[in-house]
Amino acid sequence: MSLAVLRSRALAGMAAPEVTVEVHIAAGLPSFTLVGLPDTEVKEARDRVRAAIQNCRFDFPQKRITVNLAPADLPKESGRFDLPIALGILIASGQIPVKDVDQYEFAGELALGGELRGIHGTLAMCAAAASSDRTFVLPQVNADEAGLVSNIRVLPSSNLLDVCAHLAGQHALPLHERQTAGSAPHYPDLAEVRGQTAAKRALEIAAAGGHSVLMSGPPGTGKSMLAQRFPGLLPDMDDAEALEAAAIHSLAGIFEMGQWRQRPFRSPHHSASAPALVGGGSIPCPGEISLAHHGVLFLDELQV
Repeated sequence: MSLAVLRSRALAGMAAPEVTVEVHIAAGLPSFTLVGLPDTEVKEARDRVRAAIQNCRFDFPQKRITVNLAPADLPKESGRFDLPIALGILIASGQIPVKDVDQYEFAGELALGGELRGIHGTLAMCAAAASSDRTFVLPQVNADEAGLVSNIRVLPSSNLLDVCAHLAGQHALPLHERQTAGSAPHYPDLAEVRGQTAAKRALEIAAAGGHSVLMSGPPGTGKSMLAQRFPGLLPDMDDAEALEAAAIHSLAGIFEMGQWRQRPFRSPHHSASAPALVGGGSIPCPGEISLAHHGVLFLDELQV
């Protein structure tokens, strides 16, 4: 077989559209071409994939290799396409026999030795893949994060060789068990504040009604201390809210399992720029406003 077709996911804000990774190997002078609107990180996969394949004791084809990431009008970023590209080369060159590869989706950055490194945006990709009825193969370090999404089968792996052995039917990757319960969220307690009766009453009313609060006063009167305790007045997050907040933090690459179901508290510096607050970019990234979704955004030294 000189053509291999695999599935992966891109990121476009909170969406994770499906990407078809097509690998074609043809006769001709040795070359490795990536098409499909890849950015610099994706283009650098040529060197990572070549080294990983060789260090895993496979043969890198000395032929004309063309990799197409479809759809062609969707920007592709990060190293998450390393794994499907490497597998596509091995399948197209006939080095690993594979059946039913269409039932999997792949994402993972390759180290030069063939190890799989973690990627960002795992929650958004797995949430989108849950409706496709495919099994998601991704790095071991992202397994717990992916397991927060229900109705999806996750196969974590630590290196390229294990994934190849699974696809060839030699050694099956274990199915990741979904993590359901975690530690209860912990917030600073408003009861620790002595005095400030009127301010505490205002925060309780604001939390009950979902209102914003404007606190005015000289430095040292306790505004920041009160604001840090505001998330503890809010109700517990349900599954949908927790998944939305965690997916945004995963996109920014700052999600930690200890944050699951904990309402975010964001306190950007007063000199933060508008793009830092709003987010954006050619490939949209969340700003402080988005990172505070379902939580609290505290703007200290706000000029009104």
